[in-house]
Amino acid sequence: MRLLFLGDIVGRSGRTIIRERLPDLRKQLKLDFVIVNAENAAAGFGLTSKICNELFDQGVDMISGGNHSFDQKEIMSIMDSEPRILRPANFPTGTPGRGMHLYDAPRGKKVAVINVMGQVFMQPLGDPFQAVKAGLEKYRLSDNPMVRTADVVIVDIHGEATSEKMAMGHYCDGRASLVVGTHSHVPTADTQILDGGTAFQCDAGMCGDYNSVIGNEIDEPLNRFLTKINRKRYEPAKGPGTMSGVFIETDDKTGLAKRAEPLRIGARLIETVPEV
Repeated sequence: MRLLFLGDIVGRSGRTIIRERLPDLRKQLKLDFVIVNAENAAAGFGLTSKICNELFDQGVDMISGGNHSFDQKEIMSIMDSEPRILRPANFPTGTPGRGMHLYDAPRGKKVAVINVMGQVFMQPLGDPFQAVKAGLEKYRLSDNPMVRTADVVIVDIHGEATSEKMAMGHYCDGRASLVVGTHSHVPTADTQILDGGTAFQCDAGMCGDYNSVIGNEIDEPLNRFLTKINRKRYEPAKGPGTMSGVFIETDDKTGLAKRAEPLRIGARLIETVPEV
């Protein structure tokens, strides 16, 4: 299977590059499944049902989240009923929505996505490793069809620390198709396939304007570093967007990665697009 994971959508610039490029990219890369983290899609803070529907119409199969998943309160009303939207699985029991799900893909394949949030320098939640352990026990890759419960397993770890994300990659090695980090908004140059066959990248980057401070207009973040005073709300940068993510191709028999490459398309960063 061929899958694309896109990093955090930040504001209108991120949504625009998705709208303009993703439909053709699905055809160009012959993608079977597209995952996007969209917890910053609504003016940088959260997600709305309107934006979700637009993303689904543009070729996104499911949306993962993070610490801003609930910033737009309206999203709570559809979290339980819309399985294509995830929030971190290590939120407390009773939180609206779900943190993992098994999705239908072409040719009868099944794609499991597990979304967790890291603990280092982040809002304190439950142990992400225990949450992922539960997910990997539920969704199992195997070359034995009697054991296999998923054809592909993707883990989105939404966190600050590269060490925590790397540890998660090794924890899942051989049991997940891809472990990828989100939240930092900067694509890392460590795309690789680990020894056990799991594709890994510390951070997928963002879909947004890179002439910014992690997607935000420069003035207010710079002001806070210089003066330690919050003068106004962060606003997403409004320049031309760049789409960043990770492309993987999996082995149909094992579900493990046989190919992993970064993807960057747009106005600011050096472009790289996998060849198929």
